[in-house]
Amino acid sequence: MGKIVGIRFKTGGKIYDFDCGAFVLQMGDQVIVETEKGLGFGTVTRIPGEDADQATSNKALKKVFRKAAAEDFEQLQKNLELENQAHAFCCKTIKDLGLQMNLFSVEATFDASRLTFFFTADGRVDFRQLVKLLVKQFHVRIEMRQVGIRNQAKMCGGLGRCGREFCCSSFMEKFDPVSIRMAKEQGLSLNPTKISGQCGRLMCCLTFESEVYQDLKAKFPAVGKIVKTKEHTGKVVRLNYLRQRIAIRLEEDQEVEVGLDELIK
Repeated sequence: MGKIVGIRFKTGGKIYDFDCGAFVLQMGDQVIVETEKGLGFGTVTRIPGEDADQATSNKALKKVFRKAAAEDFEQLQKNLELENQAHAFCCKTIKDLGLQMNLFSVEATFDASRLTFFFTADGRVDFRQLVKLLVKQFHVRIEMRQVGIRNQAKMCGGLGRCGREFCCSSFMEKFDPVSIRMAKEQGLSLNPTKISGQCGRLMCCLTFESEVYQDLKAKFPAVGKIVKTKEHTGKVVRLNYLRQRIAIRLEEDQEVEVGLDELIK
């Protein structure tokens, strides 16, 4: 088993392990690798290391074919032009056929022998006639792939309400489950428009601090519980996990805020 290197084919995509053989590769190097669908163009995102070698030592890995050359970048440009042409032609054909589907991306393999059309739809779509017309037009293998709205956001990219690039398209390799409970634990507004991303689903970033809030919550008394400090006794009405503060309501209907360390256990 040779040295193992991590290759990423898309920004924010999954990192795949390849055998780099005799090549000496650095972070950011662009290479041509062997894949199940033929040659592929990728970027080095993890250099050979002992941990990666041990983790995949029993796997038969595909090899790095060569470092990318000038003609490879020319091929990428040709592929981009082909993808744009295929997208325009497919959109027109979808409209002519009256299909209820939303085409949002087209990807060509590195050798341009296959075109993959990504679309969203409310239900199943009979695209057999569409495929026939695409094959007749481009004379390559055609694959139609229906994906969910979150995958569409990941592939198309954009800016979130925070003003930064979508997490899913910039660095997230996979989608983790997101629940409304996470928003409740973090004390966020449960207004769907405020906790939903551009895709209309709950924001992925709710998962980033969920574990931290769960650990903090375990140290706090529950809302509604009667607590005591040296000076006060009252019912917990609000919790501020980050500042380690608790708001309690006294018998005379007044509220005071105390630190977590001030409670008498």
